[in-house]
This record gives sequence, structure tokens and C-alpha cells, in this order.
Amino acid sequence: MQLKIAEPLSGIKGPEIIGVGTSTPPTMYTQKDLLKEFDITDPRIRSVFLNGAIERRGLTLPRLRGDGSRRMETQGELLKKHVANGLVMGRESIEGCLENANATLADVRHLCCVTSTGFITPGFSALLIKELGISRHCSRLDVVGMGCNAGLNALGAVAGWAGAHPGELALMVCIEVCSAAYVFDGTMRTSVVNSLFGDGSAAVAVKAASPATQTDVIPRPRLLKFTSCLIPDAADAMRYDWDDDQGKFSFYLDPEIPYVIGAHAELSVNRLLDGTGLRRSDISHWIVHSGGKKVIDAVRVNLGLTRQQVRHTTGVLRDHGNLSSGSFLFSYRRLADESVVEPGEHGIFMTMGPGSTIETALVGW
Repeated sequence: MQLKIAEPLSGIKGPEIIGVGTSTPPTMYTQKDLLKEFDITDPRIRSVFLNGAIERRGLTLPRLRGDGSRRMETQGELLKKHVANGLVMGRESIEGCLENANATLADVRHLCCVTSTGFITPGFSALLIKELGISRHCSRLDVVGMGCNAGLNALGAVAGWAGAHPGELALMVCIEVCSAAYVFDGTMRTSVVNSLFGDGSAAVAVKAASPATQTDVIPRPRLLKFTSCLIPDAADAMRYDWDDDQGKFSFYLDPEIPYVIGAHAELSVNRLLDGTGLRRSDISHWIVHSGGKKVIDAVRVNLGLTRQQVRHTTGVLRDHGNLSSGSFLFSYRRLADESVVEPGEHGIFMTMGPGSTIETALVGW
């Protein structure tokens, strides 16, 4: 088989992804379940829930009142949910990732935690090191508040750490308890958000081979290049800010954001491939953030991708909703589980979120 590695990339020995793990809550709800749970009768809102290409999501809903209705949680209660559920899912995804990587907690030298569904100090990195018994000398990083694109922002930092410490294991874990960021006020603004996001955590293990262990074989995806594209004109299109009326943080999505993202998708990918000797037609695998049906469709149309090429992105959206920063790793795990990737092939990871921002990464097997 002829390898597809372009000449400018042939000498790059980027850090490798050596394992991935995911976790979701034990409680799953269909969109119809949620309409019933919150007694939503407004036909416009029901349409948003039922026509978003989402079938089910993992969520932790507010406790029931005596009359069977759901009580509304305070910001303090939501923060406690963020921490408690985040630690459980984070632990599960890390343990699954290490098993997949044939590694142990004792091997972990760097831990990067990503979240946007709560603000705590110390962050998840310190809490998980204590909870899991990881070495107290493990270096750590918390990436907080960047939103759905943050998984790739953090992966770039983790790849940099791994490259500077050959042979040592780095972990990135995305922990998003989106049900700790919900506001239920009956408005269309909050209902769009409530119809979309689900809870989940995803962890990925990264290691750069030491000179003594490097070979010409390409057994795992190598992280070759990262790029960012900020869209300043859409800075307010995705926001998580304080709602004085509700006394909580509240997320806002501009209805035009799918078209803004779609219009900049080609620019982002072209910049990623610039200087690599690769064209879009050379990319065999596409892992795109499950941002929502309209976002996926806009990216697919603007990049000329087939539905088959974004099958994992749409599959994750269908089964889990938008999992924020960890969504792309859920899709990557599905690709890895298929065992269809051939040595010499290339793939692109793409995430998007507040900023507004599109993040991309080039990987090669």
C-alpha cells in the first residue's frame, strides 16, 4: 500500500494519541421525555426539541417536588452538581482512557482538565489528582470557560507538553455537566439551549515517543498541526454570562451562528493544510464537533463533505446531544472503534465555540 504522507510532513514525529475514554450519566432522557418532564406545551419550543436530530441525552435533572414537577435549582445547587457529577464522569473517562492506552494512574505525568459548566478553585485537575491518587508531583492545567472549542485548544497545549517530555504520559479530560448550566424560564432563548446540550466527559492520552523508541511504523494518530480562527464580528454570538433576572449564569446562542461558522469553515481548513502538501481531498477522516444539526450541515455543505464523512459527528449528536468541549473525542472514539483507518491516512479534528472561534488539528496515522 502506498503511504499518503505528504513530503512536508514526512519528517514530523508529532505526539501520538494512545488512548481515549468517555463517560455519560446513568440517566438518559429522550427529547419526548424532557417535554413531558417539564410540561412543555408551546408548539414552537416542542418543535425545537423534536427537530434537532437528537434522540436522547444523558442529564441529571432537578429533584422532584411533592406534586411531581421539577423544582428549579439555585446557582449554588447547580455548582454542586457540576462538581459532584463532573468528578464521577471525569474519573470514569480517565480510567477508560488509561485502560485503552494500556497505562495506569502511576504513569500520568501531566493532567489537563477542560470545562465550561462551572467555576471552582481549585479546579478539577487538583480534585482529580487527589481523588484518583495520582502523584502529587503531576503537572496540571485547567482550561475553564472557553466553551465547545476548548478541547482542541487544550489538546494543543497537551501536545506541546508531551513533545517537551518525550516518553512521559499526558492526559486531557473534558468534563461538561451541561445540566448544571440550564435555566428553565420558558423563553425561546433558554429553550434552544435546553434542547441541545447533554452531560459527558471524554479523556485522551498523549505521548511523544522518546528517541530510543521511535520507529518508522505509524501505529497511532500523530498530532501534526493546530490552527485557530477567531471571528471577532461574532464575539457575542455564543455567550455564557450572568442573568440578573434568574440569578444564574445563562448560555446564549445566536440563531445565525451556524451560518457564521459555515462561512469560515473553508478558511480554517485551508489555513490548516497550508504548507503541508495536502489538499482537502487527501483527508480521509473528519471529526467535527457535534454543535447541532444546523452547524453540522453548514460545515458539511461549505467543505463539500458527504453525510458518510460526518457520520460519527451526527451519531454523537443523535445519541448524546452537544457535549460541549468533549464532543469531538466521542466521535474520535467511534472512529477508533471502527478499525477502518489505514497507515498513511490523514484526518482533521474541528471544533467551534465562543469567540466565535473555529479550532482545527491535523492528524496522521
